[in-house]
Amino acid sequence: MLRRALQVGFSRGLLTRSLRTRSGGPFHDRDGKWAEFKKKLQVVWPGGSWEPFTDTSHLPPERADVVIVGGGVIGWSVAYWLKRLEGRKNALRVLVVEQDPTYSRASTGLSIGGIRQQFSLPQNIQLSLFSIEFLRNINEYLAVPDEPSLDLQFNPSGYLLLASEEKAPVMEHNVKIQRQEGAKVCLLSPKQLKNKFPWINTEGIALASYGLENEGWFDPWCLLQGLRRKALSMGVYHSHGKVIDLVSSVRSMVTSSGEQVDLKRIYEVHVKVDNSLEYQPVECAIVINAAGAWSGQVAELAGIGIGCPGTLQGTRLPVEPRKRYVYVWHCPQGPGLEAPLLTDITGSYFRREGLGGYYLGGCSPMEEEEPDTQDLEVDHDFFQEKVWPCLAQRIPAFNSLKVRSSWAGFYDYNTFDQNGIVGPHPLVSNMYFATGFSGHGLQHAPGVGRAVAEILLNGNFDTIDLNLFSFNRFYQGEKVLEDNII
Repeated sequence: MLRRALQVGFSRGLLTRSLRTRSGGPFHDRDGKWAEFKKKLQVVWPGGSWEPFTDTSHLPPERADVVIVGGGVIGWSVAYWLKRLEGRKNALRVLVVEQDPTYSRASTGLSIGGIRQQFSLPQNIQLSLFSIEFLRNINEYLAVPDEPSLDLQFNPSGYLLLASEEKAPVMEHNVKIQRQEGAKVCLLSPKQLKNKFPWINTEGIALASYGLENEGWFDPWCLLQGLRRKALSMGVYHSHGKVIDLVSSVRSMVTSSGEQVDLKRIYEVHVKVDNSLEYQPVECAIVINAAGAWSGQVAELAGIGIGCPGTLQGTRLPVEPRKRYVYVWHCPQGPGLEAPLLTDITGSYFRREGLGGYYLGGCSPMEEEEPDTQDLEVDHDFFQEKVWPCLAQRIPAFNSLKVRSSWAGFYDYNTFDQNGIVGPHPLVSNMYFATGFSGHGLQHAPGVGRAVAEILLNGNFDTIDLNLFSFNRFYQGEKVLEDNII
């Protein structure tokens, strides 16, 4: 697929700007050498303040085989796997564009870092199983010579999901699927639950599922930086800027049903760099939309969803930002070191944070309670009114908790069915999606990155079949429902 795209795109044998540099390359001390070079020039050049050259190292390259829009954990995972699976070294020029170099609003760094196999869809379970293998062997995958090893601080305390009488049959069915896929999960009756975790009030609980291994939580920032560091060492380019336009060629055709559609191919990405009114055009063969909560806006730049409602051309990418609050509290009498990440029948959840009686948790709001997404301000009343009462009822020790801090982050929320979108767009032939995971993108990033690289390089999913997550389901109205969305 990608090789064919490159043939119609442009030649890869292109010169890089002489002053452009990669991490650890010959110009890694560029700023110091450039300043020294200018001083020497000023000695012999008339008018010492004149700058004979412009430093363009902050700009993206003029050409790239693959442009990845979004430098979160999904985007860097795609970049890493493209370089790992490319047929020969330096066969692909890959560029990652991230508009927030501080990652202050990025979903990755604001996540609670959970990983679990307790999903209802086999594809999600398989992604989690691969991810845990990747995380456990992260320094085999992401080691960089002369750089320190990565410490994910993985805490294998498991997930504990609770079910009411009404939801117990669904939980039993889901656990059967999880076991068939190779996950180690057990079911607990209320009595067994109380014996194992005496700090739980089992009132209203009919059944619980508990991950026996390969579940828990880890440091999201470490995974992001590990993928980024490794990808850069493999020759991936990166740019801090915002994609403001996607320029396409268009070819119209009429379908067998008489509908006229426009087939598009993106040939140029416009990147507006920080502190500049201008943009840098980047010629490209492939665009990966891994922009997370803002991927719907990126899709619109390519004309996706702009058309008559009910048509394929008028089918939009249904991904938007949804704000979620995380609260940190202190409770010395709370659950001990054996406490898993617990999800209550009300949707409230918590996990331990460190060893000093600290915990973090929250709850997804009802649809009609969704907060404004213009900022990342935290609603403290939401904890008092929605989260704390549920947690205190389930864990009586939490009646005496004291909130210490809080933050908010964004889900890349798929409003259609809360599952990921992976693969190409049917009309914009060289735009591929890796987005819309609605809260489980971090834990599935290693597998999703590999899957996108496979379909780009080989034309199909070689390891985990993710065709179920294609864009076409939105037009066809076929929801892919996941029971266990937290």
